[in-house]
Amino acid sequence: MSESEYKLGIAQSLIGRGKISRRDFIHLGLAAGLTVTAADKLFVSTARAEPLQGGFAKLGMAHGATTDSIDPAGYPDTFTQTAFSGSMSNSLTEVDAKGNVQPDLAESFESSDGAKTWVFKLRKGATFHNGKNVTADDVVTSLRYHMGDETKSAAKPLLEPVASIKADGPESVVFTLKSGNADFPYIMSDYHLVIMPAKDGKADWGSGVRTGAFVLENFQPGVSAKLKRNPNYFKNGKPYLDEVEFIAITDLAARMAALSTGEVDYIGRADLKTLGMLKRNPKVEIVEVTGYGHYTLPMNVTVAPFDNPDVRMALKWAINRQEIVDKIFLGHATVANDNPIAPAIKFATNPQPQHSFDSEKAKHYLKKAGMEKLKVDLSVADAAFAGAVDAAALIRETAAQCGIDVNVVREAEDAYWDNVWLKKPWCASYWSGRATADWMFTQAFAADSSWNESFWKNPRFNELLVQARAETDEAKRAAMYAEMQQLTHDDGGSIVLVFNNFVSAKSNKLAHGEVAPNWENDGLKMAERWWIATA
Repeated sequence: MSESEYKLGIAQSLIGRGKISRRDFIHLGLAAGLTVTAADKLFVSTARAEPLQGGFAKLGMAHGATTDSIDPAGYPDTFTQTAFSGSMSNSLTEVDAKGNVQPDLAESFESSDGAKTWVFKLRKGATFHNGKNVTADDVVTSLRYHMGDETKSAAKPLLEPVASIKADGPESVVFTLKSGNADFPYIMSDYHLVIMPAKDGKADWGSGVRTGAFVLENFQPGVSAKLKRNPNYFKNGKPYLDEVEFIAITDLAARMAALSTGEVDYIGRADLKTLGMLKRNPKVEIVEVTGYGHYTLPMNVTVAPFDNPDVRMALKWAINRQEIVDKIFLGHATVANDNPIAPAIKFATNPQPQHSFDSEKAKHYLKKAGMEKLKVDLSVADAAFAGAVDAAALIRETAAQCGIDVNVVREAEDAYWDNVWLKKPWCASYWSGRATADWMFTQAFAADSSWNESFWKNPRFNELLVQARAETDEAKRAAMYAEMQQLTHDDGGSIVLVFNNFVSAKSNKLAHGEVAPNWENDGLKMAERWWIATA
C-alpha cells in the first residue's frame, strides 16, 4: 500500500466524524490515483455509511394544524407524532427497523406470573432537558396521565388492562396487569406514552420538557416546530443533526414543490402521480417502505344509514379496490379486505370472501336493508391520505352502478383531524398500523377507545380482545385473532381499502440506515436517526 493510499484510508475514517471536507478528500483521492468523479463518489458513499455529526435539516410534514399541541394525550397526526414524540421524547421502549421491541428509556424489562407482572428497569444517567434525572416516579406519573375516568387521552384503552403501576425505588417500575399480556413491552413504545417530569404530583406536559434527542425551541401550531440538539442525550453520539425544523405542508403539490426547489430536505407522503418526474431529479431520492399502514373509510355505526350492517356490507361490495390501487396508488399499495391487521404482523389472516366490486352483491345487501337506492355523503381531503379525493371520485362512479349515490364532500385540509375525523358520519382516514394485532385492535376497534373511528361496539369482538391478550396457547390465540379479523370484515364499520407503502422523498444531502416500518418517518424517529450525507 502506498503512502497516498494509506492516507486515503485514514481520510475515509474521518468522514463519519466530520473531520475532513469533501474538497480535501478529493485532493487525497487524486494523489492516490483516483479520478475526481471516483473520489467524489467514494466520499459520498462513505458519508452515507458513516453518520456525520452536525447540520440542519428542514422536514416537510404532510400534516399539521392550528389545533396541534404538545400534549401527548393527543398527537393525532404525523407532524405532532414525529416532532414531539419521536424527536423530543422517549417512551420506555421502541420498535426497531426489524419490527422488534427494544429498550428505550428503560434499559431492560422482564415479566413473571404468566406475563401479568412486568418490571422495567430505567436507564441510568438519563435526564430531562432541564437536567433533572429521570426517576420511576416520573414514569408512574406520566403513564397515569393517560389513565382514569378524567383522561381524554387516545392512549387510555392501551392502559385499561393495567391494574396498577408503582415505583420500586428510583430506577424500577412495576406494572401489574389484570391479565397476562406477552405483547406489553410493545404497548410501552406507543408515541403517546412519553415520559415527562412530575411536578406537584402531575405530569408536566405543558413545559415541553422531555428526555429526547432534541429540545423544543419554537412552535407555531399549523406552521412549524424548530428543535435543537440535546447535548446531554443518553444515547451516545445521537442525534447527528444539530438542528431540525418540522414544517407543516398539507397541500400535496406545495409539498412536492418545496422539495424540488430545496425549500425542504424531506417530505412525507410524496405525490405518487408525479413520482416518476421526481425520480429524474438527481438531487432527490425516493424512500419507500412496506409497513403496517392502511387507508380506511370509517362509517359511524351509531347513525343511519350506517347503523344497518347490510348497508355497510353493500358499500363494501360497491368499491373497486384494485382500481384504486392501480389508478390512485400506482401500485404502491396492496388491496385490503376490511381487516386492519397487515399481512406481515403475527396472527394476520385474510378473511373470506375478498370484498371486491360486485354490483349484484351490493344491490342484494341494499335490498336486504329495505332499500332500492341510497344517498350518502363521503367527507374527504388529501390530508387524510394522498389521493383520498381522487379515490372518492372512483368510489362515486362504481357505487352509482349499485344504486348508491355517493356525494363527495371535499373538506378543508387544515384541521381535518379536528373537524372531520370522528365528526362526520363517513370520511377518509389513515392508520400507520401497529406492531401487534392486540395493539391495533385495542386502539382502533375496542368499544371504549376514543379513536374507535367507526364507534363500532361488537360484544363478541370485545370479549375476544380481552381473552386473546391473556391467552398463552399460541394456537388458541391465533384462532381468536382469526375470528376477530372475520368480525371486522363482516360487521365492522371501517372499510379498509388498502395497505399502503410509506412513500416519502428526500434530498440526497440526507442519509439514513434501514428505515423502520412501524410508523411513517422512520418510525417517527428520523430526526434522531438520520444525518447529513455530505460536508
